Amino acid sequence: MRGADVSRDPCPWVILNDAGGAFAMGAIGGGVWHFIKGARNSPFGERFRGGAHAMRARGPIIGGNFAVWGSMFSTFECVLKGVRHKEDPWNAIGSGAITGGILAARNGWRAATVSAVFGGVLLALIEGVGIAMSRAFAQQPPMIAPPPSS
Repeated sequence: MRGADVSRDPCPWVILNDAGGAFAMGAIGGGVWHFIKGARNSPFGERFRGGAHAMRARGPIIGGNFAVWGSMFSTFECVLKGVRHKEDPWNAIGSGAITGGILAARNGWRAATVSAVFGGVLLALIEGVGIAMSRAFAQQPPMIAPPPSS
């Protein structure tokens, strides 16, 4: 594939890698979130125990939700790379839209459409910021002075 990112694993493996990374990120972030929430909602002498209980109960669930989103996103991104024979930001934007729409499909067409638009816009913003940051921090070539006139 022309313009392929050779620093990443091939498509079947990147799906598993992204699912695992998303699970870890969701479990850690959800664990911290629910530890704080559980500690705040516990009586004064039981705050640590309540936070730990909430973290153990809800952290893996949030991690699983993140893993489902990450694996679906990576799967659709690989499909779009294969169909389009290109690796560009449109693959990520389309993958975000498809993933958002499919995950909300159980709530009806209207919710699926809203989630698909939101997923596409969110990924477009993320890709746009990534492109802007890479251009802003890219090494500029040195200026070459014009030859002296004689």
